[in-house]
Amino acid sequence: MDILLIPGFWLDGSSWSAVTPALTAAGHTVHPLTLPGLESPDADRSGIGLRDHIDAVVQAVDNLDGPLVLVGHSGGGAIAYGVVDARPERIARTVYVDSGPMSDGGVINDQLPEVNGEIPLPDWQVFEAADLIGLTDDLRAMFRDRSIPEPAGVAYDPQQLSDERRWDVPATLIACEFPSVVLQQWVADGHPFVQELARIKDAEFVDLPTGHWPQFTRPADLGDAILAAVDRTGTGAP
Repeated sequence: MDILLIPGFWLDGSSWSAVTPALTAAGHTVHPLTLPGLESPDADRSGIGLRDHIDAVVQAVDNLDGPLVLVGHSGGGAIAYGVVDARPERIARTVYVDSGPMSDGGVINDQLPEVNGEIPLPDWQVFEAADLIGLTDDLRAMFRDRSIPEPAGVAYDPQQLSDERRWDVPATLIACEFPSVVLQQWVADGHPFVQELARIKDAEFVDLPTGHWPQFTRPADLGDAILAAVDRTGTGAP
C-alpha cells in the first residue's frame, strides 16, 4: 500500500528516514513528503499558506492509484485532515502522530513568532517539558541543524472543511506526550479541542510514550505503530 508521510513544522521528508524501514520491509511503498517552502533554508516561502500544503499532498494522492494511508506528524496532522476532506474516497486510514484532526476554522498555532513571513525553529525554552522528553542534546543539535523555517501562513491560516464524508475515514491517533486516555476523556467531556475527533466514526488510540518528536526519539517503535495501523485498515495486501 502507498503510505504518504507528512512531516510536522520545520522538517522535510527526510525526517522520516529512521521510521520507514518497518514499512518498506512489510512491502509498503512510502512517500516521505517535503512540502512547499521546506525544500531548503533558502527556499522561497513568501505567500505559502495552509491550503498550499494541503493542495501539495492532494496532488501527491492524485498521482497514485488505489486507496492509501496518510500519516501526519504534529502540524502535519491538520494538513492530512484537509486532504481527507478533499479526497475522502481515496484515504483508507489517517494516522495522526502526536496530533489530530483540526476543525473547520481552527489554526495550527498562531502563537508561534513570525519573522519576515516565516517561523524559525524557536529556542527550546518555548516548548513544554513534555515536548522534549527523549530529545537528547545530540538529537536537539541534529534537529536544529536540519530545521527549515516554516511558512507563517501554514501556522496561522484557518482550516477550511466542507465534506462530511471525512468522518467516515478511519483514524489512528498515536499519543506520545500524554496518555491516550486523556484524549478519550476530552472526547467524552465534549472538549472543543477534540470536537472534530469526536465526529470520526472509527477512531483508535495507541500509546507511544515519549516527547513530541517520536521520529527522532523512538523511530523504530513509531514505524511499528504505523505499520500496525496500516495492517488494521483491512484493505488487503500491500
